[in-house]
Amino acid sequence: MDLVFRALADESRRALLDSLSAKSAQTLGELCSGLSQEGVAMTRQAVSKHLAILEEANLVATVKRGREKLHYLNPVPIAEIANRWIRKFERTRVDALVDLKKRLESE
Repeated sequence: MDLVFRALADESRRALLDSLSAKSAQTLGELCSGLSQEGVAMTRQAVSKHLAILEEANLVATVKRGREKLHYLNPVPIAEIANRWIRKFERTRVDALVDLKKRLESE
């Protein structure tokens, strides 16, 4: 899970994930051109390094198609974080609101 948090900590990597979320199965070239259109200036080498970190964290899956390497978003690690960390805290708030509602309605 540390790898996922480290990968998500960088704004450029989050931009890559946003791009893959908007359009799946992108090549390195497509990702680079998409980022430059959004005003995020990154070299091809920088994008490759960021993708390697995202792959290591299992946030991006790749499939080779001929000489191309297609990149796909893998949302599972993010969902696991949501289940483990975010929803755990929401549950307490929701339970507190339900208790408050019951007390207010009973008065």
